[in-house]
Amino acid sequence: MSSNLAKHFLLREDVTFLNHGSFGACPRPVFETYQRFQRELESEPVDFLGRRLTELMKPPREALGMFLGTTADNVVGVVNATSGLNIVAQSLPLQEGDEILTTDHEYSALEKTWAYVTRRTGAKVVVVTVPMPFVSEVAFTDAIVAGMTDRTKVLFLSHITSPTALVFPIERPIAEARKRRIWTVIDGAHTPGHIPLDLPGLDVDFYSGNCHKWMMTPKGSAFLYARPELQVMLNPLVISHGWTADNKEPGVQGPFGNSPFIDEIEMQGTRDPSAMLAIPSAIAFRDEHDWASVQRACTALAQETARRLGELTGLPPLSAPEFSAPQMVAMPIPECDPQEIHKQLWERFKIEIPVFKWQDHYIARLSVQGYNSKPQTDYLLEALAELLNLGAEPARKRQHG
Repeated sequence: MSSNLAKHFLLREDVTFLNHGSFGACPRPVFETYQRFQRELESEPVDFLGRRLTELMKPPREALGMFLGTTADNVVGVVNATSGLNIVAQSLPLQEGDEILTTDHEYSALEKTWAYVTRRTGAKVVVVTVPMPFVSEVAFTDAIVAGMTDRTKVLFLSHITSPTALVFPIERPIAEARKRRIWTVIDGAHTPGHIPLDLPGLDVDFYSGNCHKWMMTPKGSAFLYARPELQVMLNPLVISHGWTADNKEPGVQGPFGNSPFIDEIEMQGTRDPSAMLAIPSAIAFRDEHDWASVQRACTALAQETARRLGELTGLPPLSAPEFSAPQMVAMPIPECDPQEIHKQLWERFKIEIPVFKWQDHYIARLSVQGYNSKPQTDYLLEALAELLNLGAEPARKRQHG
């Protein structure tokens, strides 16, 4: 991996940052684009927000549409994937007795979202236990389909899981749900820029993903995708200038000339849209630096590091390699106090990486991005070996690169 990519990022040099999966990191030229829009906004706020915003928001939606295999009419900007998924979850006409089918690998904020929805509607969450270790698409699909009943109204799945860093093979469960007229809602928080996406090809109903993670845009940039014929079902979380009352039939324009789906969610009064406006710059940065090659190198380093830690711990991986997220891997570690290990990694070694317990597994979740290097993952392994008493030499002074 070419470590000279690190110079394009704003990360602290005294920190070994191996946690891109949490909030991402934005390249310097993309961040400069973001700041340029912020300065432009502040130079004439009324002109920027009052006259130009509708036109300014079209290029990022167009760029996103191309990046996701769809069109600008089917995606709208939101601040993060949790926000986008809340729009869907709180819009669906669920009733008492309806079931939301999901798995035991979901992100905690969305577990709370569905708990809120069920409390309000009387619907019920049904959790499928995914067979572990994760080695079979057939076993995964069979488990999901076995959970479907005539009461199932929603199938909610992560595309890439947060706690376990698995790529769920969601295609066949989505197809089965469609046959049964079950709405499919996909949490793609970790997916855009991490693995290729063709949203129409997935045949999914609703999909929300972050741009600020693996696409490397500024924080506060994400999207919500909705199948065109289902966009009329969605209501914004905030009623503001873009609201169109009850007239949301296909072909009807919202008050700002877009569809109600876009106007209602996008036009919500005073907020800084600069993070969304920087999306085309982030896509250009990836193209300029041959990001497909960068990702291959990152994947190789992530998998090699996980394998080396497994040799030290003697613990098996959580999944077969093909189901591990390419640049993010949940590495099993021995039983420990994960909060203390996390604290020591930060305070003693200045290593930024999440360490936690998930079910009966203790995990260090490694993310490898283009600014990372092998000396950094070597340093991580040395630090973990020391803290977990794995019989290795004490960690050497951190090597930059």
